[in-house]
Amino acid sequence: MPVEVPEIIEVDSSRVTCDGIGGSLGHPRVYLEMGDKAFVECPYCDRRFVLRDGAPGHSH
Repeated sequence: MPVEVPEIIEVDSSRVTCDGIGGSLGHPRVYLEMGDKAFVECPYCDRRFVLRDGAPGHSH
């Protein structure tokens, strides 16, 4: 059985929120901070939020 790759979402801020897919099928809303990295992963649904090239605060 193939393993699904977590969703990758490009964002313009190093601070993001995630509530899964929303509604009753989602998870509790969490606020995530990238810190020194250019990405952060949600501990509930494994979505990866990646800082878009050229976004403010992008260190790469």
